[in-house]
Amino acid sequence: MNNKNAISHDKSSALTIFFYFCSIINENSHHMQKYKTNPSNQKIESIMCGKNLISFDKPLVMGILNLTPDSFFDGGQYIDANSILKRARQIISEGADIIDLGAYSTRPGAKDIDVEEEWRRMQPALAIIRKELPDVILSIDTFRSELVSRVVGEFGSCIVNDISGGTMDDHMFATVAELNVPYIMMHIKGTPQTMQSQAVYKDLMAELVMFFEERVKQLNALGAKQIILDPGFGFGKTLEHNYQIMSQLEAFKALNLPLLIGISRKSVIYKLLGGEAKDSLNGTTALNMVALLGGAHILRVHDVKEAVECVKIYNQMLMK
Repeated sequence: MNNKNAISHDKSSALTIFFYFCSIINENSHHMQKYKTNPSNQKIESIMCGKNLISFDKPLVMGILNLTPDSFFDGGQYIDANSILKRARQIISEGADIIDLGAYSTRPGAKDIDVEEEWRRMQPALAIIRKELPDVILSIDTFRSELVSRVVGEFGSCIVNDISGGTMDDHMFATVAELNVPYIMMHIKGTPQTMQSQAVYKDLMAELVMFFEERVKQLNALGAKQIILDPGFGFGKTLEHNYQIMSQLEAFKALNLPLLIGISRKSVIYKLLGGEAKDSLNGTTALNMVALLGGAHILRVHDVKEAVECVKIYNQMLMK
């Protein structure tokens, strides 16, 4: 297949995904009653990150800045001050609302590193971004409470993006509550090293909703209220699980919390369409629109420009 035909195939496959989900979102809506809970928390319509008010009246875009040498898509590209700052400026210039910094690769089978190595990668990036882009809202992708304490202590308030939902560090919830920082709670089964061998569920959506409900209650009891949910696409789920979640995002609305979707260039796309992560932009964009239609409040992406355009089209459709 030549390049032109490959591109055409990718686009048509992505459109197939999009229209398929559009057709089943409404079909699934009447099944969502079984997941309804009775949360004690009121609906979160905005959060504070330091002096910044983050409103969810319109969808937001979070741009990814990986500081790792081994991330699945762009590992090793941003490891010196110049490339880090250039990428940060690109993310903001293309319209992102938040920059998400990650110094620990969580791709399936990724190498484990200790907190000192994670901090060694993270600290210089934070220093240059805070100096050159002081007003940017930052999110820190880590499951370690010690790293959160160091970051907030040296660089001020940030969003904590925890891929483990507090399951890999018993001190995370208390730290988040004490520091009063926004917290993204992601669902995972196992660890990045073991998760794909543990992708077994009796009732996938019910188990995810229960996971969030129980852990949100724990955080609320500590005084932490600024919580965002992330279903954790690719983290302890099969390809079929991931598409089931995408088609039933409305199940999470009962929890009255903002929803972040991170599907960008993941294997759930390119294993279905063929190719590799570098070939999956069209599929990512199709699923981002499906996520917005399903109620997503934040899109976490590598390709900011395309996600921002997706949000603009969605807003126009809803006349926001």
